[in-house]
Amino acid sequence: MTIGYRDLASLLRDAIKDGDYPPDSTLPKQDDLAVQYDINVNTVRKAISVLESEGLVTSVRRRGTVVRARPPMKRLGVERYAKSKWKFGLVAFAADREASGQAWNRNDQTNQVRKVEADADVASALGIEPGSPVYERARLVKQDGHPTHTLTSYYRPEHVENTPIVDPKPGTATPGGGFAVLTLQGLEPDSMTETFHSRMPTPEEIDQLELPAGEPVMILERTTRTADGTPVEFARGVHAASRFAWSYTFEIPD
Repeated sequence: MTIGYRDLASLLRDAIKDGDYPPDSTLPKQDDLAVQYDINVNTVRKAISVLESEGLVTSVRRRGTVVRARPPMKRLGVERYAKSKWKFGLVAFAADREASGQAWNRNDQTNQVRKVEADADVASALGIEPGSPVYERARLVKQDGHPTHTLTSYYRPEHVENTPIVDPKPGTATPGGGFAVLTLQGLEPDSMTETFHSRMPTPEEIDQLELPAGEPVMILERTTRTADGTPVEFARGVHAASRFAWSYTFEIPD
């Protein structure tokens, strides 16, 4: 019985999962697969497209269909924001790297700082009127030279004016990051709300994160507050989905 493209995709998916095609190896040429399974090469192309949409393989010019390495970084939950970390010089993305047994350095993060008008979401989170001026601090984080995610934070000017947060030099604002700066300003972060959802990336995000065809992104929205409830940061993060595994530990409420 002739197999369809879904059947071939399933066979190749299982072979990748079983290690027959390890990360960074190439699948057989499409013409060879067509001969092997006695099917039309267009059926093979459709099967490969399915695997690409699942983020399992990517087409590389002059190499063929390459099996993607999937080294998910353990992205900590509340533990990544522990005061014992950033008060002593360990920013959140570095805490994730250490928990994953992976190296990091300050140059893994770039910065772009500018003053912009608050959109509706930023204004709502920071308790200001839409269109009010805010500082935007956009970071691109890389690992081994490859982008993993972006994080863009927004602050009220009166909270961060003339602080390292608005310094556009590469790397973290200080060894302890923006939270350490806010603490020195008398605005110590005490609580936060994080919301996640997934979607397909925009063309700009595909270019910026160097995403292969079919890979979705995970969107983080975070609002950070002081002990008295003052909002001191609103952040949006865009994460390459295959690069992270989120992990949360918490006590179950009564």
